Amino acid sequence: MLRDNDPIYGAEDPLPTKIEIHQCQAEAVQELAPKPKQDKIFGMNAAQKISVATKFRAMHQSGCFVLPNPWDVGTAIYLEHLGFNALATTSAGFAFSRGKRDGGVPRDELLVHIREIVQATALPVNADFLNGFADTPEGVAANVKLCVGTGVAGLSVEDNSQDPAAPLYEKNLAVERIRAARAAIDASETGAVLTGRCEAWLVHDPTPLRTALERLAAYAEAGADCLYAPAVSNPDEIVQIVKTVAPKPVNILVSGFNHQLSLSQLTDLGVRRISVGSGLALAAWGAFVRAAQDIKTNGTFNLLANNAASGDLNQLFRGKS
Repeated sequence: MLRDNDPIYGAEDPLPTKIEIHQCQAEAVQELAPKPKQDKIFGMNAAQKISVATKFRAMHQSGCFVLPNPWDVGTAIYLEHLGFNALATTSAGFAFSRGKRDGGVPRDELLVHIREIVQATALPVNADFLNGFADTPEGVAANVKLCVGTGVAGLSVEDNSQDPAAPLYEKNLAVERIRAARAAIDASETGAVLTGRCEAWLVHDPTPLRTALERLAAYAEAGADCLYAPAVSNPDEIVQIVKTVAPKPVNILVSGFNHQLSLSQLTDLGVRRISVGSGLALAAWGAFVRAAQDIKTNGTFNLLANNAASGDLNQLFRGKS
């Protein structure tokens, strides 16, 4: 409580002028006003996005690394826990978890999923963005902009048209689609890595190696940073792809059909990046299907003996919600 002789403004603290009062009021209003939002995209500001993309790009410069594919938040967290340095989404793995075929997830639903994976980890995330959910270069560009907006460090665009009569886009159109994706990424100024995919093997092209070599070289020229022809398995064919697009890096898919390939072998072949696509999701599905069938057919539960420990997972996920 103030007494009569307690000074509020002494000789060295003169009464404030009207101008100073207005300044204080303005500062108080400014302090209470909502702060301008940072250029945040789902937890990352623009500088952080560029930093993550820069890290991901640098990983492609030398050596060879494995880019495992989680299909939900839990598997993303676990893969980061194991010490992997980057992750990639899997369109098939996610689709199966939603009870849909690969390619059956709508664009917006997939974008939500990609965003969830980005938010779940501090690691760079590469998005399996299928064919960009558009046929035209303009449509691809618009959708790539949305994908980059989720905070991914990279994304792939494939040339699968989803048309059984002509399963690959005509080559010139396919190249323009990559060029449009490149322009959209450049406009975002994020530095996200663009992977150009040729689906020749997956659509059973009659001459998959020749088709892949021609297209991947053209995609590299059009601005793809990394080149990828899923389902190639022959080491000699892998070497031809690596040499054709050099010095740009090549991604190789390893899954059940070519599981005999190893990290050291692919490194020796000049491969820079190895992804497993839906491989881990299918491994989980395999264990689930075998156990479920055993319970239904034999009434036994032996295949549950080697389950992951729920206590370990609870500990891993503690504080994540």
